[in-house]
Formats: sequence, structure tokens, C-alpha cells
Amino acid sequence: MSTYIHFTEAQKEQARQTDLVELLRSQGERLKPSGREFEWRDGSEKVTVRGNLWFHQYEEVGGDAIDFVRRFYNKNYPEAMQYLLGGCSGRLVVSPPVQKEPPPPFELPQKNDNMRRVYAYLLNKRGIDREVLYAFAHAGMIYECAKYHNAIFVGFDKNGKAVHAHKRGTGSESSYKGNVASGIPENSFHWTGKSDKLYLFEAPIDMLSFISMNKDGWRNHSYAASCGVADRVLFQMLSDNPNIKTVYLCLDNDEAGHKANKRISDKLFTQGIQTEILVPSHKDWNEDLLFSEESEDEDQCQVLQQ
Repeated sequence: MSTYIHFTEAQKEQARQTDLVELLRSQGERLKPSGREFEWRDGSEKVTVRGNLWFHQYEEVGGDAIDFVRRFYNKNYPEAMQYLLGGCSGRLVVSPPVQKEPPPPFELPQKNDNMRRVYAYLLNKRGIDREVLYAFAHAGMIYECAKYHNAIFVGFDKNGKAVHAHKRGTGSESSYKGNVASGIPENSFHWTGKSDKLYLFEAPIDMLSFISMNKDGWRNHSYAASCGVADRVLFQMLSDNPNIKTVYLCLDNDEAGHKANKRISDKLFTQGIQTEILVPSHKDWNEDLLFSEESEDEDQCQVLQQ
């Protein structure tokens, strides 16, 4: 049984604020400058470090200095606290990691024999343009799963193999969303055009909403939904399509979206890629689409009444 150790709030805050760059350097670790941040390698995976904060780019998780020592040096909470409060003196010894079960292989959910519920959800509730929706459905990028009737947004790699899928509930009261296990985030839901423009969104429905409001020549451009605020699909698209010269960041109009816009635009700037930030008037692009449709309906009613 482990012995309980009491730490005051001041001690907890002191440990949390430990500078991770200095900690890693004291351990002989190599760090690579990246703008105002540093990159550190956890094996083959990249971890971004800035001050007392870190972010694992592959697993999309992060935290403060206490979380860092617990995660990467496999220490429990008291051990991490004692080390950080002791001025990080002494060599940290990496304990054997806990063996994890291997993830299941990626597998698309079974298709339903029709798409009635998905069409009703995306056309009627979400306001997606019919021609836009049909284009993605015809390309096999959107379908309805048989078991739960979720909308499935499929991501393909450059060889045309399905390697990612995002699920969205279609029930009237459903807010369910998530990704199919073991998918490759670098190839999440996206459309590849031939122009030099790429538009990045948080969610597939926001991507479809934006296209619905900007239909003129939309097929010529490239679009990607990160299914979150990560940038992995963006940089995969840039790698696969060297013709892209301008990236439009179209993330949500909230704190998480604003922070991601800043983080990603800084990365693109260092690579010499032109970037523009497009912010929806409401919380996201689907809300903008629905609001614009409501406004059009009100205008039509006013004309009929005249």
C-alpha cells in the first residue's frame, strides 16, 4: 500500500509551473526549436513543448509538468510531485511501460441498403445542399451504417483505400459523434481538387455547410475535416498535393478554434505557406448555413405578403 503524502495548493502550482524545456535539457534530451515552441521526440512520435505545457501530436493529448513526468517517465502522482518540488535534481529513470492491448484493425461499419435517414438528417436538419451531398455520396465518401443508421464520413488515402471514418448520429435528439477505432487521422474526411486552395474545418458537416454556401466551382478546390482541432490531415494534404499554395483555416468560432487557428497558422508561416483565417459569424459553419436559410425563408414570406 502506498503512503499518502499531502501537498499544499502552492506546492501543486509550483510543480505544475516547472519549465519542461529546462527539465528535458537537464536530462540530456535533445529539443528542436519550432517557432515559439520546442519539439521533443517520444520514440518516433513528436511532442510539442512550451513553458510548462506539452502536447502529443499523434495522440492529441497534453497537459502540464506533473502530467508530463507521470506520462513519459511512468511515475505516480507523489513520485512526480517529489521530483518536481526537489528542483528536478537527479536522473529520471524510465520505468517499464504498462503493456497495452493492440488496437483492433480498422474496419468500416457495415453499409445500410439505403441512405434515407442520412439524407433526411443532412438535407432537412443540417441544410446541406442536395447536389453537394450527392457528389460526396456518389464518391462513396458518405453513407448510412446498417446497425445504428449513423452518417459515416469516410477518409481515403492517396491510393483510394478507406483508412478513416467519422460517425455522426442521425436521430432527432442524437448528439453522438466519434471516429471508428484504428483509423488514420492523416487521411480523415477530405476532398482533393486541382486548384492551389485548401480549406480546413473541424467537422465534416461544417465542411459540407461551407461548400453549400460557396458552391461556385467548389469541386476545383481541396477541403479537409480534421474531426477535431488537430492539423495532421492538413499537413498530409500538403504533402500529397504540392500544388496547394494557400490554406484557409475555417475552424469554429470558439476558444478552442481560435487557439488552433493561431497554432496552425504559426506552423504554416514557418513553412512559407500563405494562410488566411475565415471565421464563421456564429459558432460554426452549419449554424451560419441554417441561419442564412432562415433569413431567406423570412424574406420570401415578406414578398408573398406584399
